[in-house]
Amino acid sequence: MPRFAANLGWLFTERPFLERFRAARAAGFEAVEFASPYEHPAADVARALRESGTHCILFNLPMGDKSRGDFGIACRPERREEFREGVERALEYARALRPPRINCIAGTVKPHEDAGACEETLLENLGHAAKRLAGEGIDLVIEPLNARDVPGFIVPTSPAAAQVVRKVGAASLGLQCDLYHTAMMGDDPSAILSSLRGIIRHIQFADVPGRGEPGTGTLPLARLFEAIDAMGYDGWVAAEYKPSKRTEETLAWMQDKS
Repeated sequence: MPRFAANLGWLFTERPFLERFRAARAAGFEAVEFASPYEHPAADVARALRESGTHCILFNLPMGDKSRGDFGIACRPERREEFREGVERALEYARALRPPRINCIAGTVKPHEDAGACEETLLENLGHAAKRLAGEGIDLVIEPLNARDVPGFIVPTSPAAAQVVRKVGAASLGLQCDLYHTAMMGDDPSAILSSLRGIIRHIQFADVPGRGEPGTGTLPLARLFEAIDAMGYDGWVAAEYKPSKRTEETLAWMQDKS
């Protein structure tokens, strides 16, 4: 079975953020990820990692203000400077938390806006971020978000994100493949894993529909975990689901590890 990590933005949310690290380790997770560490001092997050015996495998670049409708700002022409400031802020946290990769959420485009200008901005910003992160030994990944949950997202599918990766052409830039978002767009996760395995740097999962734990929907996650092993992927596979009950009561899928 793959190496599983816990996304602390979704799992163990019965506890305050800094207490979730110990809970994840007690449940059997050696690695954790989270979208945003920025609400806490980097030193406090690093201490939570150290004291729990977990390590950070990924967090996101600053994504703007979700309460105002932001789902990333990397494609927004009017926010280039804010994006670059966010890259520097992420680097400050990365020096304390030492993740091997950082994720970019690209942003949305409204129907009346110039999609070409937004794509050009995205490519420029990704190239800049990939170069800055590579200088610190960190990979950058880009994650598609399905257009049903996030209307107007500029890269809603893995094939679309793969085109972006190839256009940027940075060796340190790869794809974050979320099996939930893949299935929500009607793509076959097995086919995506196979066809894009050369650029997949990180994998996440939740069941479909509902985004719950494995077994709450119809996605054949046990078979997909086998496919991930078969493709030779040696990275982490992160549980990023909405638990249907207390998190520790939703982890039966981990018992199948051999």
